[in-house]
Amino acid sequence: MYGAPHGELLSAMVDKFTQETGIKVKIRPGADSELANQIVQEGKASPADVFMTENSPAMGLVAGKGLFARVDDPTVAQVPAGFVPSNHSWIGYAARSTVLVHNTTALPHDQLPKSIMDLAQPSWQSRFGIAPSGADFQAIVSAVLALKGTAATQQWLDGLKRNAKIYTNNIAILKAVNSGEVPAGISYHYYWYKDRASGGTGSGNAELHFFGHADPGAFLSVSGAGVLASSTKQAQAQRFLAFLTSTTGQQVLAASKAMEYPIVDGVSNPQLKPMSELDPPKVDPATLNGPEVIQLMQKAGLL
Repeated sequence: MYGAPHGELLSAMVDKFTQETGIKVKIRPGADSELANQIVQEGKASPADVFMTENSPAMGLVAGKGLFARVDDPTVAQVPAGFVPSNHSWIGYAARSTVLVHNTTALPHDQLPKSIMDLAQPSWQSRFGIAPSGADFQAIVSAVLALKGTAATQQWLDGLKRNAKIYTNNIAILKAVNSGEVPAGISYHYYWYKDRASGGTGSGNAELHFFGHADPGAFLSVSGAGVLASSTKQAQAQRFLAFLTSTTGQQVLAASKAMEYPIVDGVSNPQLKPMSELDPPKVDPATLNGPEVIQLMQKAGLL
């Protein structure tokens, strides 16, 4: 398996799967885009049986090349519709909410933006951070593209280029916001929750703003898994996908320190803001266009 999720979560889910089924899994770790591009390059000769990602655009890249086998119908039926691409070429197994993490002194609640799109306005110059080189941020841009179209997305990215401070990753953004170096930053929810769960030393001065109202800034990024059509172990690979989205697999996710959202009904992490309160926009994961996002970000000078 080629696996991009954080190692601790991936190991926990694989270990439980092996315990339940006796099927051993060999993991080739890497980043979303790295592994997706490797699979595309390998084509039908890829040694991978399963591909797992943190964000869905990398899944879309592989699916667009026709390299996935269709997911078994009973597995698709386990997953809520918003977490399965319309072509059923892969399935989601976890979700991450886009948030604005903000310093409560430098940016109090009554001054928060109503939409993530507002951050392109001149009034936000030098007041927030982004990590444009990361797959997390690029997935958020892919949602803006799906919801707003090419022209509006390019205009937004041009505004972010003028306004945003650039950081290497979301952990650096959280640290900068907490210290007051920058008032706010675009991130995913779980970085803040993980820090709070471990003592809150890096988040004590920061809170999360959930945009809600179906705003692009309320986008739920889907972590995905798919079976390679070239796999010689189709039955075992499909069984792994079924496990990921089963109650048992989702309970492993909920009990982990990953602080990501389980997606199946009846499983939740009580430490997180309830998913029912997030009010994300409706985005078909199959429409998230990673390659176009890269082009638009390069045009804006963010990559």
